[in-house]
Amino acid sequence: MCGIAGFTRTESSRYPADEILDKMGNAIIHRGPDSSGNYVDDHVALRHQRLSIIDLSPTGHQPMLSNDRRYVTVYNGEIYNFRELREELERDGHQFRGQSDTEVLIALYERIGKAVLDRINGFYALAIWDTVEQSLFLARDRLGKKPLYYSYTNGQLVFASEIKAMLQVPGMERTINKEAMVDFFHYQYVPDTKCIFSNMNKLPAGHWMELKNGKLEVKQYWDISFSGKTAESEEQITTTLLESLDKSVKSRMISDVPLGAFLSGGVDSSAIVGLMAEASENPIKTCSIGFDEERFNELEHSKKIADQFGTNHNEYIAKQNLESDFLQITRYFDEPFADASLIPTYYVSQLAKKTVTVAISGDGGDENFAGYSKYQIDFQENRLRNRIPPVLRRTLLKPLANLIGRPNNTLLRKANSLLSTLSAEPDRAFFTTNSFFNEELWQKIINDDLRNAIGDYDPAEYTRQYYRSADTDDHLSKLLYTDIKTYLVGDILVKVDRMSMANSLETRAPLLDYQMMEYVATIPSDFKLHKGETKYILKKSLEKLLPYDILYRKKMGFSIPLADWLTHEFNELFEEYVLASDAGISNFFDMKVVKNIWQAHLSGNHNYADELWSLLIFETWWRNYAA
Repeated sequence: MCGIAGFTRTESSRYPADEILDKMGNAIIHRGPDSSGNYVDDHVALRHQRLSIIDLSPTGHQPMLSNDRRYVTVYNGEIYNFRELREELERDGHQFRGQSDTEVLIALYERIGKAVLDRINGFYALAIWDTVEQSLFLARDRLGKKPLYYSYTNGQLVFASEIKAMLQVPGMERTINKEAMVDFFHYQYVPDTKCIFSNMNKLPAGHWMELKNGKLEVKQYWDISFSGKTAESEEQITTTLLESLDKSVKSRMISDVPLGAFLSGGVDSSAIVGLMAEASENPIKTCSIGFDEERFNELEHSKKIADQFGTNHNEYIAKQNLESDFLQITRYFDEPFADASLIPTYYVSQLAKKTVTVAISGDGGDENFAGYSKYQIDFQENRLRNRIPPVLRRTLLKPLANLIGRPNNTLLRKANSLLSTLSAEPDRAFFTTNSFFNEELWQKIINDDLRNAIGDYDPAEYTRQYYRSADTDDHLSKLLYTDIKTYLVGDILVKVDRMSMANSLETRAPLLDYQMMEYVATIPSDFKLHKGETKYILKKSLEKLLPYDILYRKKMGFSIPLADWLTHEFNELFEEYVLASDAGISNFFDMKVVKNIWQAHLSGNHNYADELWSLLIFETWWRNYAA
């Protein structure tokens, strides 16, 4: 786990390469504080910040050259099958200098080129410079667990693990991408391939990019398919699933540094801890975060699992210094990011770092096995939608929703939401259900400058395109594919990467093993959402491992008391930042409307927590990166 950065050197960019590389590296030193290194020639400059995990000796140092010295790589990630690949290369006569997976990567690339991406199993962002062909090859792992930003302007390619490193390069502009900004307020993150700055992009998950002979090519090398369906019985599926997950967990326990796990007390993290405990001779180190407010607190459940498996357990209650911690934490996001669970994720990473350098998490279970309650809701809505003639949905349901409006009454608000989604097509209804900014309020709150700049741009198209392109007619599978391609990579993995890396902590997610995910995609959706039970088949496979009340209790998730925090802990900060006379959001929003919804929220007449939180996040980001 590390940080990478670099740029190609052109006639118009002959600034001191090592000096710029040092600045880029220092900007992301939290990603790799153990060592750093530069490679510079007449055509390219590469930087690496190392967090030592495998092969702690100098033989794992980067930038790393191939044995024939033709290829140079900077690489961020872990290859779980590197030992098998190493044995294969050794049988063919390759001689290794050390024990790192980086050396296996560069040796395999030396032998088979881009096809290396089909052979490695892990997570990574990498850059490989070919000194003979003078081509630069970059790639991002299949699921997008590791970030990779780039800018290609006037023939120069600049790349890095984080934007803050790219901003160290002279001439890097900070013009706001208005469409990306609209996306942020609806999704709470800036989706791939966009970036909040218009001259930058993200390399999408499962893609590679090559700059060669002045031509930049981007190509997809992996996608997940839902077209096939396994013929296995329920019992066979549960057996295969447990064996696959156990194998995935064990492969992620390889480390030359202390290793532990995040434990929320939910199904996914509990299963990971249970399998880790069975595979380890020593007690597993586990970490959990709780809150003062009981309905958001899962510590009793995590404690139960810790006791069952005899872990070395640590807990932290998030209640003090929230405002000052918030300002520190949000600096690690160089794009606006409003998933409020970033705060407990930072705290649990900080807690874990006190005793380990690698933490294993349960990320991916919800997207693979339909674990979110939204899938239950959408399933019922879609079944009802299919029973209503389209003409009635258009001419009756939508007007009724508009008539109800957005009242404070919970029952009427739910009625409005149901009527709105029933009146829409399935893909747009899924967007509406999961949008964090009410569309009616959005149209009122944006100012004329932003309205004119974005024209008829529709943020729903980002998720709708994936729903439509999924290679299946099954509705739930289309939703899972959409979330894997959007919410998982744009929100969940960004949150965990930035908050763990802020604490120089590596995280690994067994449930995101691509081979296991490919198998799970073949499991019929009725085994995932079964008679209203989410994660049905996963829970069945874990019945001999975990207690019944852990498997089948109501899902809580990594939730926080956001509405209450805005009213109390963040009250002064909101007014100081968002309502300031020179606030950055005043460039885009009608401040009178902003003040009105703030007062309505404080009075308790309306809950505008999602919208207000996004405004606070954007303003905080603006002061850090755009002002």
